[in-house]
Amino acid sequence: MEQIFPAELEELLSEGKELTVVDVREADEVAQGKIPSAVHIPLGLLEFRLHELDKNNHYVIVCRSGGRSARATQLLESYGYQVKNLNGGMAAWEGKTEKFLKM
Repeated sequence: MEQIFPAELEELLSEGKELTVVDVREADEVAQGKIPSAVHIPLGLLEFRLHELDKNNHYVIVCRSGGRSARATQLLESYGYQVKNLNGGMAAWEGKTEKFLKM
């Protein structure tokens, strides 16, 4: 499983690199703050929402500390997605965050 460190992700995002951050935490966790532009798909729903993801895109998966995102990364890899796990998760993220508004 490929890993990416928070500082590396922050740099790629600031450079406008084409990648999508997928936050697999639960809604109450995401409501406390998420990486700007991250897509919220809870881990328990990920397999049911694969149709929302494009295998031609690059994804970085994030959770609170890296455990759930590692499981999500393995799942997505098994389906042929280009994906990296954010090492340390949001606990290690020092970049900007935004509040998640529930629809």
